Amino acid sequence: MREKNMKYSQKIRNIIHWEAILLMMLFFSSSLVHAEEEYKVKITADMPYLDVQHGGKIVRIERIQDTEHRLTNSFSKTSRVCPPFCVNPIELSPQIKTVGELELLKFLDNEVKNNKGLLVDARMPEWFERGTIPGSVNIPFTVLSKGLDSKHTVKILKLLGATEKEGKWDFSKARQLMLFCNGAWCGQSPKALRNLSSIGYPEEKLFWYRDGMQSWQQLGLTTVTP
Repeated sequence: MREKNMKYSQKIRNIIHWEAILLMMLFFSSSLVHAEEEYKVKITADMPYLDVQHGGKIVRIERIQDTEHRLTNSFSKTSRVCPPFCVNPIELSPQIKTVGELELLKFLDNEVKNNKGLLVDARMPEWFERGTIPGSVNIPFTVLSKGLDSKHTVKILKLLGATEKEGKWDFSKARQLMLFCNGAWCGQSPKALRNLSSIGYPEEKLFWYRDGMQSWQQLGLTTVTP
């Protein structure tokens, strides 16, 4: 009888345990739905936000919810002296794919999350420190300008997964790279992409977020300061 009661008690405990789990799932599910409903300004109709890792922490990329918000920083400026701040073409090379914000978010959520890709802020450090896209790392375009003669370039290539043997480079296991800078008028990421291409980095592994920080901020998307 005692054994039967113990089995019954265990069965009850199991039922309570699973009911508690079910209630928790329902609670969190309800909370998530409620949270999504609170987003009046979503990224897309099906994507209110995206959580990414940045600097060892989880950062939520979302849009500013204030529909009256206006930019007041340097990215509200429309005109810059050209040269050097000339409008870039939509395509740098037939093999380097130009992308927009949604492709960038997908890249973060897939390639970067699975250690197959890297989002690169190609601007100089002083620009990077003012604010960047969550999930990105800073590799200034000037670092790659000296080509394979630079120890820094060689070190970076190896960190990206490229290997070197007897003076020949193998990029078969190198990460996909998506680069950006300040906007369509900024030449920093185009120079970095051309530098990468010139040293043999496969162009099919290179992507360019042409509109950069100016477009990112105009859409009210989250930025972080290192």
